[in-house]
Amino acid sequence: MRDNDDVPYIVIERDSGGGVGSFLIGAMVGAGLALLFAPKTGEETQEELKEQARKLRIAAEERVRDAQRQLEERLDDARDGASSRYDEVREAVSAGRDAAVSARSELEEKLEQSKAAYRAGVSAARETVTAGAEEAED
Repeated sequence: MRDNDDVPYIVIERDSGGGVGSFLIGAMVGAGLALLFAPKTGEETQEELKEQARKLRIAAEERVRDAQRQLEERLDDARDGASSRYDEVREAVSAGRDAAVSARSELEEKLEQSKAAYRAGVSAARETVTAGAEEAED
């Protein structure tokens, strides 16, 4: 029998991706808290805010560059994959066309052979009928 402590539970985690937006919000909250708790003069606080804003801008630019680089790599991979699949399909279509042309040639050749055999059979039958009719007359 189970105790109440043995009841199964489910943990759901959500991956927020930690994007640039979260970073900016965190930086702004940190800057605001620094303003509230910092025992500095207005000019010192302004200089510190300018410095933090500069660091924040640099960090955001780096994240944007990283995201662009990753996107470019993924696009290049997708292009390469699409190009190779296109080449494979093109080769398969070409091979299919060649096979169809070959099969058609073989079929036409067999059809001509069948027609020739039919004509030979008809000719032989006519000769037999003609020969039988001539013998019957004699």
